[in-house]
Amino acid sequence: MDEIREYLPFIIPLAIIQFGLMIASLVHIFKHDKYKVGNRALWVVICLLVSIIGPVAYFAVGKEDS
Repeated sequence: MDEIREYLPFIIPLAIIQFGLMIASLVHIFKHDKYKVGNRALWVVICLLVSIIGPVAYFAVGKEDS
C-alpha cells in the first residue's frame, strides 16, 4: 500500500490529463461531422481505448481544420 502512495503524485495528474483530453476530444467529435481521416465511430473508439495517445492523435490527425 505504501508503494501506491509513493506514486500518487505522478498518477493523479496523469489521470486528470487523460480524462480531460478524452472528454475534450469526445465533445469535439460529437459536435462536428467532418474529419480529415476516418469517421466518427472510429475516432470515438480510438479516443476511448487508446488512453492519452488517442485524443492527441485525434487533435493532430483527425480534426478537420475550421
